[in-house]
Amino acid sequence: MKLRDALGVSERTQRRVTRAMQLSLVGIVFVGVDRGNPGIVVNGAVALGVTYVPALLERDYNLPMDSGLVLWMTLAAFLHAVGTLGPYRNVAWWDHVTHALSSSLVAGAGYAFTRAVDEHSDDIEFPPRFSFALILLVVLAFGVLWEVMEFALTQVGNALGQSGSVLTQYGLADTIKDLVYNTLGGVIVATWGTAYLADVASAIRERFVSGE
Repeated sequence: MKLRDALGVSERTQRRVTRAMQLSLVGIVFVGVDRGNPGIVVNGAVALGVTYVPALLERDYNLPMDSGLVLWMTLAAFLHAVGTLGPYRNVAWWDHVTHALSSSLVAGAGYAFTRAVDEHSDDIEFPPRFSFALILLVVLAFGVLWEVMEFALTQVGNALGQSGSVLTQYGLADTIKDLVYNTLGGVIVATWGTAYLADVASAIRERFVSGE
């Protein structure tokens, strides 16, 4: 059962919420321009671009994009962009939520590809525990790479006298917490990702793995 079925939320409502967040992201870009803050502008623009990735995947690669899956991706991008307006500094839990959501998207991609390979051939079989561990390793690897990027961009921003860099790191304790919440996002997808990602995995198998 999908979450929207349990909550009684229609696909139409989900699409409307997605559109509202996309319009809000346009507003965030203009806020960044008004403040003269390149970090807000870049994060808002990139987040807006991310929200159109599902439509591109569906159009160009025939990957089925459930409205709930699109909302999931849009929400992750939206909350990250909103965070650059102040919540990342002023709301203690904001960074944790965005990391959990972002890592769940990485885990989702890993889950879909792993399942596609698993379905492709009877000679290849990924036991549930192996798939679970593989997804978590992918999430952790991506999380470490992200933290390295945050550190590097923060140092570059400081060197250039730009306190509001595109990505900002807030210390070792913050990094450890980020990795913990990254893992949490991966666990959620590895445990309950089937409802949203089974069709995507089958499409990946047919399009890319099997070459059909």
